[in-house]
Amino acid sequence: MKVFVIGSGGREHAICWKLAQSSKVEKVFAAPGSDGISGENIQSISIEMNAHGELLQFAKEEGVDLTIVGPEAPLVEGIVDVFEKEGLRIFGPTKAAAALEGSKQFAKDIMKKYDIPTAAYETFGEIEEAKAYVKKMGAPIVIKADGLAAGKGVVVAENEEDALHAIDSMMREKTFGEAGSKLVIEECLRGEELSLMAFVHGNTVIPMVPAQDHKRAYDNDEGPNTGGMGAYSPVPHLENEWVDVAEKTVLRPMAEAMMKEGVPFTGVLYAGLMITEEGPKVIEFNVRFGDPETQVILPRMKSDLVDVLEHTLNGEEINITWTDQACVGVVLASEGYPSSYEKGRIVQIPRVDDHLQTWFHAGLKKEGDQWSTNGGRVLLLASLGTTIDEAIANTYEVLHNEKWKGLFYRKDIGHKVK
Repeated sequence: MKVFVIGSGGREHAICWKLAQSSKVEKVFAAPGSDGISGENIQSISIEMNAHGELLQFAKEEGVDLTIVGPEAPLVEGIVDVFEKEGLRIFGPTKAAAALEGSKQFAKDIMKKYDIPTAAYETFGEIEEAKAYVKKMGAPIVIKADGLAAGKGVVVAENEEDALHAIDSMMREKTFGEAGSKLVIEECLRGEELSLMAFVHGNTVIPMVPAQDHKRAYDNDEGPNTGGMGAYSPVPHLENEWVDVAEKTVLRPMAEAMMKEGVPFTGVLYAGLMITEEGPKVIEFNVRFGDPETQVILPRMKSDLVDVLEHTLNGEEINITWTDQACVGVVLASEGYPSSYEKGRIVQIPRVDDHLQTWFHAGLKKEGDQWSTNGGRVLLLASLGTTIDEAIANTYEVLHNEKWKGLFYRKDIGHKVK
């Protein structure tokens, strides 16, 4: 088979890396890919993710058997519809179904209609109405840009002043462009977060193992929200009790709800959950593999990813085999991320044990023999271990031995495990 992955980040590197291990796969293409993604049978193609016509033409000319879409933007823009109209096999939701991530209001309204547990909320299109609601409800309170904001359009405001500032920033100053022209304001849920993804096609739902992401930039969950600074899987202090509950109360009901709404879902359905005293509640739905959760979940998957995708697309259940080993991934990011940061910093990437560790490239480019930074999140080191503690030790042993000039990383990924 020839498989085509759309995207260029650490998540897409992990997907390509896993696909390339399949005995069914002859060649993996990635567009636009990156210098770090390219490898022995993985080829990067210089076509941008928003050039749907060019991507389609390439897939046709190359005889691609299956396309997988990594990031949310092409999905929300309707790339699946473009491929399906031409009869090409593609794994991802249609434009209508991708609204689950493209519009937080759309997702919240469906959850409300079908009794899927989530935080109480209201939606606003006017600044003064949004501010009046915040003054009425008080803080802590959560302000969310309705549209796509690269994982950064959420402010957890601990006081009223921060909440009002977030409203001005999103609606008046257009920090996130048109994504912030409408806001979802919701109650602040307390508890621990859990990421649970599933392969979905209509009412076929095949859950993955869970992971826990670390969104804040700095240790002890301080600093601004980022696209994710690290993750680990399994989540032993949460998953034994709550994963089955979340599958029954969140993932399967949402797949069925989308069928009933006439927008059946195909792709990876990602539930970002808060495990509250009342049980799991949905913080957000995403319509694709999570980043960086994918980089710690796929190294634990023993099954062939192509098999899993084909069974899902055929509407067939499949038991995915997972290793008992834990995986911990830590992100190296450019200083200043998620705000402004320099590009072009030289990075030395140390060798690691290929059986236990993998570097996933997110924002690097190669010039000659030198790697230099080309993004906010630069690299993620994923390490396996017999326990979470061992996987943590394996990761930080490598990271602590280097200077990483111009980069930073959190020192506490995985330390919530009790």
